[in-house]
Amino acid sequence: MLSPEQFFGFLLAAVLITASPGPDNLLVLSTGMARGRGAGMAFGLGCAAGCLSHTALALAGVSALVAASPTAFTALRWAGGLYLVWLGVQALRHAGPARLADAHAATESTARLFAKGLVANAINPKVVLFFLSFLPQFVQPAQGSVALQIGLLGLLFTVQAAVLFGLLGWFAGSVGGWLQRRPGAGLWLDRVAGLLFVGLGLRLILVG
Repeated sequence: MLSPEQFFGFLLAAVLITASPGPDNLLVLSTGMARGRGAGMAFGLGCAAGCLSHTALALAGVSALVAASPTAFTALRWAGGLYLVWLGVQALRHAGPARLADAHAATESTARLFAKGLVANAINPKVVLFFLSFLPQFVQPAQGSVALQIGLLGLLFTVQAAVLFGLLGWFAGSVGGWLQRRPGAGLWLDRVAGLLFVGLGLRLILVG
């Protein structure tokens, strides 16, 4: 099981990362604004569900490394830390106003929109790398089953993403209008996410 420190520390980081402007949540906003609340929520919940596939890959890969060699697990954490620092630096370099993507007005079923969101997230190799980098740093091998901890962390990430994306889809019109009236909001969210990535990466490298 997860300790309170693991649970709340991971949840805070996951919420900040999910809320920062990115392809998934901006597409959720665009879809909701163009096609209505139901469409935005369906697409957003599909994106969140796609996180389960990344959790499964992280679970299999990290668990295998721990079983094979503690040294390999340490190497993964270092590599993950460097990757998170790189992501943070990129976010800080390219921080800017949130731009909503264009959404076609054609009518699609709720199931189709859910499937599109799921596939878009599940096949994104950057998200795979992110999960392999992000989840292990919250794992504490001395506390019990690594596989169980990875699974619970991935499930927690998926649940909070589903809640946030669902709310984004529901309030797409209001949130999208607010972002368009305040272009600086996207800039600051990018900066917060960038600093968070750098901090998590350095913690992973220096503290382990």
